[in-house]
Amino acid sequence: MVTRDVVVVGASAGGVEALRTLVAGLPADLPATVLVVLHVPPTGAGALASILDRAGPLPARAAVPGEPLPRGTVLVATPDRHLLLAGDHVVHSAGPRENGHRPAVDVLFRSAARAAGPRVVGVVLSGTLDDGSAGLVAVRSRGGVGVVQDPADALYTGMPVNAIGAADPEHVLPVAAIPALLDRLVREEVPAARPAADDEMGEEVAVARFDTDVIDSDDHPGEPSGYTCPDCSGALWRIDDHGLLRFRCRVGHAWTAESLHEQQSAEMDGALWVALRSLEERAALNRELARRAAEAGRSLSAGRFGERADETTEAAAVIRRLLTGRVGGTGDGVGA
Repeated sequence: MVTRDVVVVGASAGGVEALRTLVAGLPADLPATVLVVLHVPPTGAGALASILDRAGPLPARAAVPGEPLPRGTVLVATPDRHLLLAGDHVVHSAGPRENGHRPAVDVLFRSAARAAGPRVVGVVLSGTLDDGSAGLVAVRSRGGVGVVQDPADALYTGMPVNAIGAADPEHVLPVAAIPALLDRLVREEVPAARPAADDEMGEEVAVARFDTDVIDSDDHPGEPSGYTCPDCSGALWRIDDHGLLRFRCRVGHAWTAESLHEQQSAEMDGALWVALRSLEERAALNRELARRAAEAGRSLSAGRFGERADETTEAAAVIRRLLTGRVGGTGDGVGA
């Protein structure tokens, strides 16, 4: 028998406040390692470890590649690097982004589930969209325990709501109540994990670690979807993960259905703005040509250019109305 000595925590928008509350309530003698992923920009300063170190009795610091898991310590993912577990050691990776993020919550949770099985407790806190949902599914599928912040208690409900719907976690409660629950869970004995078989979860962990043998293989998890990857425009394969629909491309970028939809919406907005700019410029050019033709006494040419300017202006108005109708769409906020 072993104990649950690995606690993985994921958060995004509103996550700093939730993480501070969580860490402040953990006891100094917690017999587990707490690993944290918060969505931050690639050029972020990485101040989260210092914030959490001051928040509670447990020491908190940036995770160091290759180090074993120190009990009673909070290890924080660094900007622009995935945080993973390999056996009982920490791994950093510049592998493909998942759900548009690096570090990504799903990457940490999935690698922990494969490495430690029932020893893992997965915690999803405040954030938008659904990074962490697939990871919590992985944790629970390998015998770990799922904990989610009550959406009514979260500053941003997207991640908690989606994690609850996808993973059906054992515990949903306010963040202030989570530390006491974790203190109890990590002291309970559970059966030791069986060695993980070579399966699709292992392949996805290898992709996140930038294992080129797996990435270059023609054996991809899932089935061709007919969609393209927003990050690289490559083909996406559809993965049915215990009822959760996900996608992954040839070079490893991964998306949940909701994250893919959100990114497609952002790309559509960008395309509409480019189209509007092109139409406005074309209308302006035709108006200038119409004016010059009229000044030169070429009335037929002036009329033709004027008609083109009017048609283009009408088309621009249609694009503008589409953009106006899309104002207020949601996007994933930065956690810091």
